[in-house]
Amino acid sequence: MDCAVDAVGFEARGHGDHADEEMPATVLNSVMDVTRAAGKIGIPGLYVTGDPGAADEGAQTGSLAIRIGLGWAKSQSFTTGQCPVMKYHRNLMQMILHDRAQIAKAVNATVISLDEAPQGYKDFDSGAAKKYVLNPHGLIKT
Repeated sequence: MDCAVDAVGFEARGHGDHADEEMPATVLNSVMDVTRAAGKIGIPGLYVTGDPGAADEGAQTGSLAIRIGLGWAKSQSFTTGQCPVMKYHRNLMQMILHDRAQIAKAVNATVISLDEAPQGYKDFDSGAAKKYVLNPHGLIKT
């Protein structure tokens, strides 16, 4: 492929037998494998300068075991950093207001009470494909 995007970041998990393990560099290494020579790789996925809870010592200080030699040998270009989300706010707001984008549905928003928050955090940390919305006073209709 001509280009690839790592939108996962450092919280990536491994593949196959390693699916339950945190492997922060797995997506970067995979996109280098599948992107052609002289291809482009975009990295808006979140990478931090340090993660004390990371699975390995290198990742705890923001150092990842990426195959930079592969990227160099294939003359790939890497673009990193956050997406310019502010650029899209007005258009997205207009889409939401005119019912052309259902954000809650798109991100699988799930309303939970404050008492359910600890379980919600555990589920999110274990990879649940949901975004939790806390409703401490019961004001959100479910």
